[in-house]
Amino acid sequence: MSSTGTAWTQRFHPRPDAPVRLVCLPHAGGAASYFHPVSAALAPDIDVLAIQYPGRQNRRTEPPLTTVEDLADGVTAAIQPFTDRPLALFGHSLGALIAYETARRLTQAGTPPLTLIASGRRAPSRHRDENVHQRPDAGILAEIRSLGGTDARLLDDPEIQAMVLPAVRADYQAVETYRHPEGPTLTSPVLALVGDNDHLATLDEVRDWKRHTTGAFDLTTYPGGHFYLNDHAPAVIAAIRDHLATLTP
Repeated sequence: MSSTGTAWTQRFHPRPDAPVRLVCLPHAGGAASYFHPVSAALAPDIDVLAIQYPGRQNRRTEPPLTTVEDLADGVTAAIQPFTDRPLALFGHSLGALIAYETARRLTQAGTPPLTLIASGRRAPSRHRDENVHQRPDAGILAEIRSLGGTDARLLDDPEIQAMVLPAVRADYQAVETYRHPEGPTLTSPVLALVGDNDHLATLDEVRDWKRHTTGAFDLTTYPGGHFYLNDHAPAVIAAIRDHLATLTP
């Protein structure tokens, strides 16, 4: 496997000459490796940069960050050198919020993203009171199991629990304490993707993404819950490819 990049970015199939770059931001508890299959499927036409948050995998010795703002600051700084080509953002769940705040920062810097693809997340302005990050470890593990995105056998391993729980708790703290701040509205088009049975992001809440951009907005639903994309990976990857193709000369 070939992987290059900074601490924040993993490029599993580097294609620096590709006409468009796609930055992929993982969900709470997720890591850059989640997007290895996406990178393989989109190569060689799209150069995929998978984001690695502090506190996991090759960054496991670093303290995890606990706010969306700090995470977005880190992502923005890391991907700024890659804005010499059209650059799109894709984020799932927590990753969608970080992608949104990153898009705002890029827009303010004069390098707005080609598009924002927000998956499995209600609009930034749609707040719910949630407290998963304040639960004991068993409560956090129960929440992860209920979402179905992680192999339950891994969660039963005490060593793996000790390794991943600090980062997972920090990620939940980031997403649950986020409040949409005043700031620029995006000019980039937004594509929202969501499972039709996702209790964390109803269709009504997801449709409000259109309030956060002056560009085009579209919504695509798939059968399933919060991790619908695991069951419909080929269709989701095709949708991403088609969406980027409509925006790239």
